[in-house]
Amino acid sequence: MNYSKQKNTKRFNFQVYRNTTAKKAGSNTVTISTRPSDGQYSVSQTSLTMTVKEAQALNNFLNETLSAE
Repeated sequence: MNYSKQKNTKRFNFQVYRNTTAKKAGSNTVTISTRPSDGQYSVSQTSLTMTVKEAQALNNFLNETLSAE
């Protein structure tokens, strides 16, 4: 079964793609890409793709780091 979800913000696009029946490495990915912008933070478009497992590690790191006071 395929699952895809996308969230867009002013500066970024986030996408999760999961294929629960695929056994091939790289079938389940998370992609973060920049959006074109006219503003102060304008950068060339780029994207970062990682496995769901890597994204979960990033999520844990961010939760631990950003909630620490």
